[in-house]
Amino acid sequence: MIDIYAYVIIALLPLAALMLVFQVNPYHALVIRAILGAVAALVYALLGAADVALTEALVGTMLAITLYVVAVRSSLVMRLGILKEEEAKAEVYFAELIASMRKVINKHFMRLELVEYPNLQALELALLTKEVHAICSKPEKLESDSKCTYQTAIRVHRLFEIMETELTSPETTLSYVTIPNMEDKH
Repeated sequence: MIDIYAYVIIALLPLAALMLVFQVNPYHALVIRAILGAVAALVYALLGAADVALTEALVGTMLAITLYVVAVRSSLVMRLGILKEEEAKAEVYFAELIASMRKVINKHFMRLELVEYPNLQALELALLTKEVHAICSKPEKLESDSKCTYQTAIRVHRLFEIMETELTSPETTLSYVTIPNMEDKH
């Protein structure tokens, strides 16, 4: 006979599932998914299905969570292409711009990865070949008395929307770039 504790544990299953569905932070969702798997394994063990409980604990919880961590960590990256010389100079304006971008990206549980390129042609080619999500460079012609402004071209529309609404840095002008699919050309 199942006593009251079993009913309480069984009631945790839909509660944990609801919490998982409404979680916005992917890392918190991973923890809740692990709890959901552990509770399911406990329910199976209470009901006498030790083999199913062991399988749920090993595969449904440990293996699935490990794979989810790898997938979440690798997919939440914004790759920003920059010129090698910009990083080397590390102007105040450029450092402020990168710090502002990191702050915006961190709000969305992402990380900013800077990818250096030797010249402007390699930088633009990286955007066209989809090696990076965005590029940031200085315009070639600058007025001597004007404040340094960078041009940031973003090829991912959602990232552009995020940056456009939340990036308040006057150090850059944002533009959305549509990259044609290379597969459609043959």
